Amino acid sequence: MKVLVTGGAGYIGSHTVVELLNDGYEVVIVDNYSNSKPEVLKRIKELTNKDFDFYEVDLLDRENLEKVFQENEISSVIHFAGLKAVGESVEIPLKYYHNNITGTLILCELMDKYDVKNIVFSSSATVYGMNNESPLTENLPLSTTNPYGSTKLMIEQILRDVYISDKDWSISLLRYFNPIGAHKSGRIGEDPTGIPNNLMPYITQVAVGKREKLSVFGNDYDTHDGTGVRDYIHVVDLAKGHIKALEKVLNTTGVDAYNLGTGKGYSVLDVVKNFEKATGVKIPYEIKERRAGDIATCFANPEKAKKELDWSSEKTLEDMCRDSWKWQSENPKGYEEK
Repeated sequence: MKVLVTGGAGYIGSHTVVELLNDGYEVVIVDNYSNSKPEVLKRIKELTNKDFDFYEVDLLDRENLEKVFQENEISSVIHFAGLKAVGESVEIPLKYYHNNITGTLILCELMDKYDVKNIVFSSSATVYGMNNESPLTENLPLSTTNPYGSTKLMIEQILRDVYISDKDWSISLLRYFNPIGAHKSGRIGEDPTGIPNNLMPYITQVAVGKREKLSVFGNDYDTHDGTGVRDYIHVVDLAKGHIKALEKVLNTTGVDAYNLGTGKGYSVLDVVKNFEKATGVKIPYEIKERRAGDIATCFANPEKAKKELDWSSEKTLEDMCRDSWKWQSENPKGYEEK
């Protein structure tokens, strides 16, 4: 029986596939390369010495997605695929709603048709909105501030309703905080298309000389140094959280949400200083206006995942900085062929 990983060539997906293969799972990847590159598949094989099936299919393409279910005995799904840039979602909301929600509906309909009722869904801490105090727990009221976050929250609700309608389903909703870092080999990592939306790839692109300086949005927040505080988690810790969630959905039924974070908050300047310390590379930065929709502080209470999934983060901020730099310095152009 195989695990279907949608978006498995992407940043978090590829690291999760490595952990799945290393743990002995058989894997089928579906990806449309909208935010990933074919080269990553070669590197996954190189890191694991294992093979897997790959289909270049968009989740909106029902006919070809159905072939994946017809041609493989699938036991469960880890669902990463989706558009994920907050700013872009504000500019083109209809594309985000259509892609993320319709794609998930088609996936779930096919899962139901082929009696595959175990799913781990890649949600986000954005579902906590702007009005909750950190540390954030899973039972807080949910709200969103942008279409990307709204698609995550809507999909969580769709999956809850699926379970209400059919109690054979087993569903884990994983709310990530801020994934950074890369595989310690430096062979796979985050390779964003265009200007990075996230802090760490921006820092590493400055460090490698691809960008002139880092923009720090706001230094007048109510935090220890005025810059925004977030919960940064190493992508390999995050990947291992998916394996733990998968073990749970394969052995139980029900629907549960889990925070995947470290429970510690670091400011933007904390990350810059840790990066400089871990790598010896200086990061020039400039302070800019706050961005709309950004909050001062956001970090997880990860106790529920520890208790129910037997998962907790292990890697430090220094590990995250060092591994991010190893990836970027050895792959200055990302996955582009050398």
